[in-house]
Amino acid sequence: MAALSVRDLSVRAQGLELVRDVSFEVHSGERVALIGESGSGKSLTAMAIVGLLGRGLSASGEARLGDEDLLGVSERRRCQLRGDRIALIFQDPMTALDPTMRIGRQVGEALRQHRGLSRRQAAEAAVKLLARVEIPDPARYAHSYPHQLSGGLRQRVMMAIAISCDPDVILADEPTTALDVTVQRRVLELLDRLVREEGSALLLITHDLAVVSEMCDRVVTMYGGRVVESGSVESMLTAPQHPYTDALLAASSAVSIDGASGEPLPAIAGSVPAAGQFPPGCPYRDRCPRASQQCTTMPPLEAVGDRTVACWHPVGREEPAAGITTEGTLK
Repeated sequence: MAALSVRDLSVRAQGLELVRDVSFEVHSGERVALIGESGSGKSLTAMAIVGLLGRGLSASGEARLGDEDLLGVSERRRCQLRGDRIALIFQDPMTALDPTMRIGRQVGEALRQHRGLSRRQAAEAAVKLLARVEIPDPARYAHSYPHQLSGGLRQRVMMAIAISCDPDVILADEPTTALDVTVQRRVLELLDRLVREEGSALLLITHDLAVVSEMCDRVVTMYGGRVVESGSVESMLTAPQHPYTDALLAASSAVSIDGASGEPLPAIAGSVPAAGQFPPGCPYRDRCPRASQQCTTMPPLEAVGDRTVACWHPVGREEPAAGITTEGTLK
């Protein structure tokens, strides 16, 4: 049984469907990356899974944590599961941590709620957890407030909170975005080690395909609130079949191009439309150089070789003979 099984997950707001029919699985000990540009629905998917959608947003479908559906249980039961069997590492720890509470108390809170530890026991456990995430002088920092810590240390505190109850699943939403480059690598190495030690399943939301190649086993690509491709890291990053995954990989590889060569850096044409403004059919068709009239109908997510892909004209097949302009939009 998968540690986390998402089926036909949709998120709506005021009649707009922001995430549509998203399905994927994460097995115990497995690391799955959820990739795509900002606005593709990645964070909304994660928030829907753990029941932290904002006001005015609603979710449907299934998000099974073992044998329990997180979308179908009561809010009280969801709160019992969140922080215990499933944990979330937020993108910006400064907005996730309570500025009025000392670090030690915040780390120990989950242990008091889910494990019934006394205040003293939780305080002692918090210091050990801070040491485990490699915070120097953990006893001193346990008495500090979030604003007294650097961004890297605050993110380590978030990791300590996430692993405090030995969760089955950890969701990490762009966990290093708010950090400078010199700190990012160490934090990711720490996350990698902690997940291995816990044996937890990891769903990693990230823009960094280099991190994906080093840390993850499988990749799920989202665009326009839909899953457009999924498969193993090796196959997805070496031979992507959806034009969008192919474009993401080309753009990510641009960082290795010599800026003095005079060659333009590859970029995906256009931009991600605002919520509710994606074209009918394939959401990527207005930006896709392979689009044809057939793309006005949404392609099903089907098995193609060793992965699944939702595309009428996958990379590697002959391009459609006609039907597109030089900008990649339909004639």
